[in-house]
Amino acid sequence: MIIIPVLDLMNGEVVHAKHGNRHEYLPIKSVLTDTSEPLAVVQALLALYAFKQLYIADINAIQKTGDHKNAILKISNSFPNLEIWLDAGFDKEASITNYQSRNIKPVLGSECLTSIAQYQALSTASKRRAILSLDYKDDHLQGTQDLLSNTSLWPNDVIVMTLNKVGSNAGPDLAKLASIKMRTKHSKIYAAGGVRNIADLEALKASNISGALVASALHNGTLSQQQIKLMLD
Repeated sequence: MIIIPVLDLMNGEVVHAKHGNRHEYLPIKSVLTDTSEPLAVVQALLALYAFKQLYIADINAIQKTGDHKNAILKISNSFPNLEIWLDAGFDKEASITNYQSRNIKPVLGSECLTSIAQYQALSTASKRRAILSLDYKDDHLQGTQDLLSNTSLWPNDVIVMTLNKVGSNAGPDLAKLASIKMRTKHSKIYAAGGVRNIADLEALKASNISGALVASALHNGTLSQQQIKLMLD
């Protein structure tokens, strides 16, 4: 079981994601730092614990309203031993080649995928094994439904992103995670959305979920340094 802190970037700042309603995202308020500047927030997260992975969502890139390429590469270069899972709205092969740094793994979000052929082309274009994110909104998979019936094409790492749960303080969607886990024997499943505290992480671990993407519980202090160490060390 691993914990992967989340960095949501929008308009040059780290923002607090809530329910997937991106027009409502506001700059983050955190007990770890008094700034929403991306590199400083990463430094604060790593001061809390030496996380080995970091998930970054470039909201502007996903929405096709710009990007945070410079900020992301700055983080990548500043922390070369940190593995970055990056969702930058990848929908074209050229977009993946912009991020071929050795410590960046592209996340292929289903909301940006319209076909299995597109998914396979993007996977092939990446020098590093891509990560698949199954993005759910209002309990419906966003993007091509063929991803659910072609599980043999899933990579080693699959995120189950329940957007309605993000920033909700409502707990992870254990039923959804269990149903996805039943579909594959070779992929590790990671939970995204709803993790509130150590009890939620323990419930995910008991369900054989390989890891969790976490933001709110880190920034509001409900997941303490001691609890993180007990879970990960």
